[in-house]
Amino acid sequence: MKNKTVRDALTIYKNTVSILKKGYEQEKYRIEQISNSFLGDLIVRKVTSVQIATYRDQRLLDVSPKTKKTISTATVRLEMSLLSSFFDICRIELGFCDANPVSNVRKPKPSPGRDRRLTAREERLIFRYSHAHSNPEFYSIIVLALETAMRQGEILSLRWENINLKTRIAHLPETKNGSKRDVPLSLRARDVLLRLQGQSKGKVFNYTSRGIKSTWRFMRLKLAIEDLHFHDLRHEAVSRLFELGTLDMLEVAAISGHKSLSMLKRYTHLRAANLVRKLEGNKNKAKQAIAPYMIPYPAELVREDGEVRVRLLDFENLIVAAESEYHAIRAARDALLRKIIDSINDSEQIPQPDQYLDIVDEKDLIMIDPRKRQEA
Repeated sequence: MKNKTVRDALTIYKNTVSILKKGYEQEKYRIEQISNSFLGDLIVRKVTSVQIATYRDQRLLDVSPKTKKTISTATVRLEMSLLSSFFDICRIELGFCDANPVSNVRKPKPSPGRDRRLTAREERLIFRYSHAHSNPEFYSIIVLALETAMRQGEILSLRWENINLKTRIAHLPETKNGSKRDVPLSLRARDVLLRLQGQSKGKVFNYTSRGIKSTWRFMRLKLAIEDLHFHDLRHEAVSRLFELGTLDMLEVAAISGHKSLSMLKRYTHLRAANLVRKLEGNKNKAKQAIAPYMIPYPAELVREDGEVRVRLLDFENLIVAAESEYHAIRAARDALLRKIIDSINDSEQIPQPDQYLDIVDEKDLIMIDPRKRQEA
């Protein structure tokens, strides 16, 4: 009993400790990785901190067969945390060793948190693809992720009996951090749930975690979107909550379910952007409202049938035509300026430039700047 190998002891740990954790499926893969390494053949009692450090350094050089990139420091840190917990159980409860060799080994420095934002073009592509998907649940899941900041597991575990569409509240009786949470639903989030509702009890979605992963990966390859994880939608949603400028950090945390406010510190630059506007107070209020949108937008200029047409690519059906290039560009600038002002007045979202989906010949591309007057 005292000479158990790490591999055998990890099997006991998996079946008695890991299986009780919410992250059991993920931890299974880490246990398998460690069991298949050189550590697996070692006797638990004889493992040294030098061998743990060797394992750490080897893993940092390993290449992931899926991504073809070196293993992230976050992955290695999680494996070392698992090892530390494993040796503590072996020491305290199982009697397989007298010390924890991981406690004296440095973990790799944590990598900077992902700050991948969803571009307007990517969002339109994803919504177009998911809306046309054979399973209507896929579109609803993506909308909920962006509108509520819920984790993937929280969305997939939603039950109709915990959703009040009248008050627009989704109750999560159990979350990743172990506490229950009420999530407010935007009108858009409510509408995609109404689109699906066919019963009053039971699971909202039939998708499994593995199914979503597979569908997401296929979509990403189909749309040629690089380095975008489903979890990035949660980051995008939290970013947008801060960008509203009306919620403080505690309110955002109540919606997103972040237990530690330190996890939200990465979003403080978004709050700083709102503070810049507040510093101006009521001075130049109209200018403050319109200034961020006074930027050049790409357009397609085409000469055909004796006229010149200019199409603003980031706006649907924003096309002007004139007899000359000068007058067409001037009309396009005026049309763009009116569109921006009307969108602000109607509280409509104004797209960022250069997010269009169409394929346009480079020779036909021009930039329309709403601020500049054209010289004759």
